[in-house]
Amino acid sequence: MTVRCDRLLLDCTLATLSGDSGYGLVEHAAIGWRGGTIVFAGPMRELPAEPEAFALASESVHGALVTPGLVDCHTHLVFGGERADEFEQRLEGASYEAIARAGGGILSTVRATRAASEARLLEQSLPRAQALLRDGVTTVEVKSGYGLNLETEMKMLRVARRIGRTLGISVRTTFLGLHALPPEFADRRADFVAAASDEWLPAVAGGRLADAVDAFCEGIAFTPEEARRFFESARGLGLPVKLHADQLSNLGGAALAAAFDGLSADHLEWTDEAGVEAMARAGSVAVLLPGSFYALRETRSPPIAGFREHGVPMAVATDLNPGTSPLRSLRLAMNMACTLFGLTPEEALRGATANAARALGLGDRGVLAQGRRADLVVWHARRPAELAYWIGDTLAARVFAGGAELPA
Repeated sequence: MTVRCDRLLLDCTLATLSGDSGYGLVEHAAIGWRGGTIVFAGPMRELPAEPEAFALASESVHGALVTPGLVDCHTHLVFGGERADEFEQRLEGASYEAIARAGGGILSTVRATRAASEARLLEQSLPRAQALLRDGVTTVEVKSGYGLNLETEMKMLRVARRIGRTLGISVRTTFLGLHALPPEFADRRADFVAAASDEWLPAVAGGRLADAVDAFCEGIAFTPEEARRFFESARGLGLPVKLHADQLSNLGGAALAAAFDGLSADHLEWTDEAGVEAMARAGSVAVLLPGSFYALRETRSPPIAGFREHGVPMAVATDLNPGTSPLRSLRLAMNMACTLFGLTPEEALRGATANAARALGLGDRGVLAQGRRADLVVWHARRPAELAYWIGDTLAARVFAGGAELPA
């Protein structure tokens, strides 16, 4: 008996992203799904039956480009307040480090986030997630880290989960336990690291609020030894790790993440050859964050040639946050990755789909193939390169997550 599908899109230009390189382009194609899972993705001539017999509902998209739903694998989109004043300060010559050491930066967002109720935090954060959805994002990672106490960290993670339920998209939560040192622990670094590792992390894990953990390993944040302490606790609880690594200096963060079989190491502007090789051996994904590179007016790019040479998969994400990457468009991040870092449009699209899903430990999406989750976007475009080519505007015509069409 012919397998029927709930919905079938005809006359597609499919960018399947199947295989390790290339768009996996299939013209004059069809894609159909049943129960949220793709059952057919290929040339229309290979459909096992006429569309009306094969699908409960079918329609033509008239040659439009169809890709996997985009995956934003690094965001901080749940936060209170904003930091436009710091944008002005940086333009007047203040450095990121100077602003942070003067009590601004992350700690200013901590104050606003602690003060916001859970309802208010959801109200402020939801429009940022909606902007990503309108841009074709069907899966988004959301980090905590602006609470720096257990109560607020858990509040942030609950809000992130609620965003996913409200919008009908997939939200993966990450407990960013070591982001900055809160004022109440200013002279007690070891006590803070111990609390985050031995008390807060088990509470978050016990509440099933986090899918992974993260730390900010940098001179203005936490040392490799402190991050290692935190990761050891995470490993004991069965939680995978990610790491803000080598953004402003080379502290060996990429190699540290790899030593814990990290899902990813992120930023990586200062990563050296040894770090690249360690990531390749561990299979960790290099998450490129051109939004913060752009906003901070950095000049040292991540080692793209080294990642290519050693076969390290590269993902692209917005790093949406209030201070150093107020970026609400993953497509714009793709464009930046091409223009600032030298990625090809194919690498950028793969970086925002298949490789981004891998950076979240999700093997069921990011590719249009039978058996994969029916997360897909129909675009106002014909060529895959257009997604990284056009600057601004919204190209997503229709967005499906788990087979359900989401409101525009």
